[in-house]
Formats: sequence, structure tokens, C-alpha cells
Amino acid sequence: MNAPNATETVSASQEQSVSGGSLLLRRKQASTASGTSVPPEQRPMSGSEHITERTRSVPTRSEQNPNQPSPNQPNPSPQSGSEPNANDLANRDQQQYIEHLKQRLRQSQALAALGELTSTATHEFNNVLMTVINYAQLGVRHRDDATRDKALAKILEASQRAAKITKTILAQAKNRSASLEPTELGPIIEDTLVLLERELNKYRIIVTKEIASDVDPVIASGNDLQRVLLNLIINARQAMGQNGELVIRLRNSSETGFVELVVRDSGSGIPPATLPHIFEPFFSTKSGPDESGKGGTGLGLAACKEIIDAHQGRIRVDSSLGKGTAFTIRLPKAA
Repeated sequence: MNAPNATETVSASQEQSVSGGSLLLRRKQASTASGTSVPPEQRPMSGSEHITERTRSVPTRSEQNPNQPSPNQPNPSPQSGSEPNANDLANRDQQQYIEHLKQRLRQSQALAALGELTSTATHEFNNVLMTVINYAQLGVRHRDDATRDKALAKILEASQRAAKITKTILAQAKNRSASLEPTELGPIIEDTLVLLERELNKYRIIVTKEIASDVDPVIASGNDLQRVLLNLIINARQAMGQNGELVIRLRNSSETGFVELVVRDSGSGIPPATLPHIFEPFFSTKSGPDESGKGGTGLGLAACKEIIDAHQGRIRVDSSLGKGTAFTIRLPKAA
């Protein structure tokens, strides 16, 4: 194509920048010698006209700061969270299932403790009733004063024991709160021994109580602590068999702010390899319940540790083969 007669010169240049992009366009506008501007779309193409394009890198805002969105991209809502993935959902379901199992275990432990208490109390009441019946029959058969006096004395003794058992059960059901509050440990020890007195006598267990007179109250649930004592004393009796010695010691701990309770038996002891597992749920050193139907589930000591932990206390076991086992409990004093 031939060039026009009019001579074209470059008179001005205009820069246009593309915001947010990387292209810079420089367009050269032509003008005639007479100064009359010809619109570009009306001019024929010629070799003397040049449209020049140059590019240079212009970093965008998103390239300067990866965390800041580009102007062409909408800002994400600050309140919109990412959707949980399959692993998150699976982990959440697993945690919920674990909590469900823990709750079921706590319920099993509570039922086992309640069954233990009910069984012990029922057995003790049955023994008391049999004593009353037998001595009442003796007094009926033998009308001499000496026999009747003896029978009445035994009936009175059995009735007083029944009253103690009733008092203990009522304290467990009503007087002792399930919540943590200032609690005297001495009466709980005495009441627990009342419930187990007949069984300890049956196996000729010598009970030694070392209860200091100046022991401070602790922050505790009386019901829960009686469950712990029942478990520990029954375990001690089973470990000793006949003619053992049970020592229960209560005093202010040498550790400031704590009270110390020790339950020690003269049994056969626990093997060293077993000690690290002694508080694990369902772990038991017994092959099954003894002749009285107690023990063997592995729930008792696990429940004891859980209760003491809930009281912000600590429980420790020390044992020597052939010499016996001692459980030491430290509980925080009431302020």
C-alpha cells in the first residue's frame, strides 16, 4: 500500500498502564504537518507509522503480599471457616466415642461400688438378724435367769450393731454430700470398719488404727472417699488371708497443705512388674472373685485413682514381696 502525500511526524506519545497487570502500552499518535489530527481508524497503514508495544514486569498487589487478595478477587469473609475434612470429622467422632466409653466406665465403677456396699450391708444385716433370732430362741427354750440374761445381752449387742450399720448407710445416702466440701476423714474410717467388721473378724484380721487427734478436714466427697476405703480394705483382706494385720494411719502430711491416709496390709505383696499397671482399668492380680464373691473385675483400684485425681490428690502404692502392700493417699486440706 502506498504512503499518503502528507508527511507524518510523531508529535506526542501517550502512556496507558493496565492496573494490576503486567503490560504497558505506548501508542504514538501521528499528526499532519498542518497540525490536523487524523483519527487512527481513518488512517491507512503505512511503513512510516509505527505502533510499538513494550512490556515490563509490574508486580501486582497479590504478588507483593501473598496474604492480600488481588483487586480482581473478592475478599473472603472473615467469619467463613473452612469446611472440616474427612480426617477432622473422623477424629471428632473418635473423641466423642472415647468420652462415651469413659462415661460408661465411670458408671460401671459407680455401680460396682454400690453393689459392693449393698452386698456388704446386706450380709452384715443378715448376720445381725441371725444373732437376734438365735439368742431369742435360746431365751425361749431355757427359762432360767442366767440363760435369759445372756440371751438378752447378746440381742442388745446385735441390735446396737444393727443401729451402727443403719447409721452408716444413712450417712452414705444422705448426710455425706457427693460434692467436694470440708470433710472429716476419721468418722468415714470408723463407719467403713463397721461395715467390714464381721468379715475382718471372720478371717481373724487384726485392725490397728493410728488416727491423729489434730488431723485437719479435707476438701472431699464423703461418699467417694468411703468407696475408696471399702476397695482398699477389701483388697487388703483378700491379700492377707487368715491372721493378717491391717493398719490404717491418718495424720497431717509432712507436705504442707495435705492430709495423709495410709492403708497397709501384711499380705504377700505385689510383684514389681505388676506395680506400674495396678491402677489401669480392668487390670487385676486376681483370677476372679473370692469365696465371698468379691474382687476380680479390675475396676476397684482404677476407680480409686480416678476419685483421688478428681479431688486434686495423689495415690501411691508401695509393696514388698512377702511383707505386704501400702496405699498412701494425700488429699488437700480444707482452707
